[in-house]
Amino acid sequence: MTGLPTWAVVGHKRRAHIERVVALLDSWAERMALPPERRVAWCDAGWWHDALRDADELTLRDVTGERARPVGLLHGPAAALRLEAQGEQRGDVLEAIRWHTVGHNAWADTGRALYMADFLEPGRTFMQSDRAFLASLVPVAFDRVFRQVVRLRLEWAIREGKGLAPETVALWNGVR
Repeated sequence: MTGLPTWAVVGHKRRAHIERVVALLDSWAERMALPPERRVAWCDAGWWHDALRDADELTLRDVTGERARPVGLLHGPAAALRLEAQGEQRGDVLEAIRWHTVGHNAWADTGRALYMADFLEPGRTFMQSDRAFLASLVPVAFDRVFRQVVRLRLEWAIREGKGLAPETVALWNGVR
């Protein structure tokens, strides 16, 4: 299954974001000459990461069974659980989707690539030239750009007074 699953709940703007994320992941995979199965994994993670982003809170809590976490952090875990129930077995894809909002220290390159693409996709309106520059460097400086993206996302969360998920803190401690 490539593209959005039939159970996806996405509006027009969300779909456009997803398409930009997939295009970025695919371009990086091509420039990095990844094997076809890894390229497909990256693109599948891109298609599916926000498949439930526009779902209502009740749906997300029912799918995940999670009652305490903020609702904005549930669409990734919910999508991963739905994909697993449909037979998806690629652990790197499922973990990328599950944790794409907060990050995860044990990610393979699929999760790291998705985390970067979600932040660096060109439709976002902030820091456009800086993000475009970083996006252009991913194929030649993957780990360095990943560290910079983690740092930028942490700085934003702190500046905006957002809480930091334990997974985000562990990710930062693993890359600095």
